[in-house]
Amino acid sequence: MVRVNRENRTKFYTVKCPDCENEQKIFQRASTVVECVVCGKVLAEPKGGNADIKAEIIAENE
Repeated sequence: MVRVNRENRTKFYTVKCPDCENEQKIFQRASTVVECVVCGKVLAEPKGGNADIKAEIIAENE
């Protein structure tokens, strides 16, 4: 049997809210609007494939 090594095609990002500077993790391909859990500012909006991220990306996590 042949095993195919699949690499992770999507990522999680650690982002910083521009208003309150809260850091939280969001999915690269978010299918819903992602808001900051502290102040409620929109951090990402779905745009077909990858989300439109409106916050500063601090780190990429797999």
